[in-house]
Amino acid sequence: MENLETLNAAHGLGDALRVVAGAGGLPIIEIHSAQATARIALHGAQVLRFKPHRQAADLLFLSDRAVYQTGKAIRGGVPICWPWFGPDPKGLGLPNHGFARTTAWQLTGTERLDDGGVLVELVLRDTPDTRALWPHAFWLKLRVRIGQQLRLELSTHNTGDSTFAITQALHSYLVVGDIAHTQLLGLAGTRFLDNATGAQGVERQQVGEVEFEGEVDRIYQLAPPKLTLVDNHLQRQIHIRAEGSRTAVVWNPGDTVAARLSDLAPGDHRRFVCVETANAGDEVVTLAPGDVATLTCVITSFDADPPAPTYL
Repeated sequence: MENLETLNAAHGLGDALRVVAGAGGLPIIEIHSAQATARIALHGAQVLRFKPHRQAADLLFLSDRAVYQTGKAIRGGVPICWPWFGPDPKGLGLPNHGFARTTAWQLTGTERLDDGGVLVELVLRDTPDTRALWPHAFWLKLRVRIGQQLRLELSTHNTGDSTFAITQALHSYLVVGDIAHTQLLGLAGTRFLDNATGAQGVERQQVGEVEFEGEVDRIYQLAPPKLTLVDNHLQRQIHIRAEGSRTAVVWNPGDTVAARLSDLAPGDHRRFVCVETANAGDEVVTLAPGDVATLTCVITSFDADPPAPTYL
C-alpha cells in the first residue's frame, strides 16, 4: 500500500479530494465537491458515505460498530460482492460474497468534472493470494462518480486464457428514517427466491409493493432496472437505477437476525434497507478470455415528490 503522502501527491485534488488515515489505519478517500461529500475506503473499494449538499441526511447507512480491519468486511456503505454473491458456490468454506470487499484496492485515478462532481477510479488485480481462493486472472475496475447522484461502475476484465463465471452485487445500504414507514416500489408481480430464515430458497411472487415486517432476504429475478425506495419518515425518495443487471437483491435482517450481528447496534436494522444491483441467483455472468462485463448502479435522492418513475 502506498503511503498517504504518495497517494495525495499523485491523486489529491486540493480541498475537493484527499486521502487520510481512517479507522483502523485504513486509507480513506475524503471528497468535498461542489455537489456532495463522500468517503471511500481503499479497503474493498467501498463507498462508505454519500451526501448531496441538498440532502439533510446521508444516503448510505454505516454502522457505528463496523469493523475496520484487513480481511474483514465493513458493515454499511456499498460493499462489493465479487466474484461470487452469497455462499462460496463450490462449498469449500470460502468467505461469503467473495474477496473483493475484504481486499485492499489500488487508487489509480481522480478527476474534477465540469459539472462540479468528482470521479474516482480504483483497481484490483489478481495476485497469488486471490488465485489461492479463485484460480483466475482478472482485472477489476470500479469507477465512482460523486455528484448530485452516486454512480458506481464495476467492470470485470478476464485477462486470463480460460473462461470463468461470476455472480456479483453492489450491496447498497440505504438510510431510512424508520423501516416500518418504508416501501420499495417497482417489484410488484416479480418472482423472487426467498432466503429468509426458514424459507429455504422457495420461489415466490411479489404481491403489491415491498414492505418490511421482519426479516427480508430476497433475490428478485428479471427485476426492472428502476426501483424507488419511499421513506415516509424522512419524507424523501431514493431512486436506484441498474445497468448490466437483471437481478435485484433486497435485504434487511429484522430483529432476530440483527441481534446476532455483532457489528450492528440494537435497533440499527430499522435504519437501513439494502437494495442491491446484482447478477445473482440464476443470473450468472460468463466471460471468455478478453471479455469485459460492467455492472452499474446509480443512486439519486429527492426530498419532494418527483414525477412518478417509469419502470421499464
